[in-house]
Amino acid sequence: MERAEILEQIDKKYNDLGISPDVLLEGLLHGNPITYWDYIQTDALLGLQAQRTDQPDEMVFIMYHQVNELLFKMILWEIDQVADEKEISAEKFTKHLMRISRYFDMLSKSFDIMGDGMDVDQYMKFRNTLTPASGFQSAQYRMIEFSSTELINLIDYRFRKIIDRHTPFEYAFEYLYWQAAGKIPGSDKKTPLLQFFEDKYKVMLLRVMRNYNQTNLWAKFKSLPADVKNNIELINAMRHYDHTVNVSWVMAHYHAAGKYIGQGEATGGSPWRKYMHPKYQKRVFFPELWTKEEFDNWGITNLENYEVLTEFPVYS
Repeated sequence: MERAEILEQIDKKYNDLGISPDVLLEGLLHGNPITYWDYIQTDALLGLQAQRTDQPDEMVFIMYHQVNELLFKMILWEIDQVADEKEISAEKFTKHLMRISRYFDMLSKSFDIMGDGMDVDQYMKFRNTLTPASGFQSAQYRMIEFSSTELINLIDYRFRKIIDRHTPFEYAFEYLYWQAAGKIPGSDKKTPLLQFFEDKYKVMLLRVMRNYNQTNLWAKFKSLPADVKNNIELINAMRHYDHTVNVSWVMAHYHAAGKYIGQGEATGGSPWRKYMHPKYQKRVFFPELWTKEEFDNWGITNLENYEVLTEFPVYS
């Protein structure tokens, strides 16, 4: 683009906004050039790691989880580009789903950083200083779940018959699958793990549940015209995302936890093996895109190389 054309477009843009382009251009004379460290906020980012112990591998643990949270933010950013689109094509829907899946693929593979990147004896020394904190308390991950599927698919499998579309959100919140991991065994009393989490985030999460009620990825998919909904690339992208989040990533986390915790409790006190393993709760974002056999064997058989479909029955 020629310089004169650029200046003409700048004039038009800011005049339309009621802002003098000359004032902005004069401001450039006194501004400093952008640098990488200013743009990325490197100093602030690298100053966010605060150890609680003298164990060197605790730094690995902190930074690993901070990277997770940054990736969760990227995932939510992509989901919103689907949720906020009034009329979305199969190509655009697929593009954003595959971006999200790549982020979760990174997360799945990255568990080697913890699995092989920390000494067990160091972990066992610093982990008790984390109690009752837990990765369970990642609000962004809960937001990803709410924005991915309809609420019924996140309800504890034992209680899905008592929850429907007319159930108040606050009531349904008490039956979400992860509530079971935050209750004292044999009672309905909430552990500090869950109580602290709800004190901090419950109001926000209820708002997120409402906001994504009609715009979550599954609801968005089901609202598409038939020709878009039956696009085989889109269906495969949906299946890939579902499996990556609810089996691959979960099982990578499960095996990494097993290396360090063994048969012990998680830092938050939850019965983590039953809570985490997908075969117990059958967390499936898009249930109707899986065959009955695939659904029944969710998290039991090795679906790592699940079938990529070349055709799919017409979705009704």
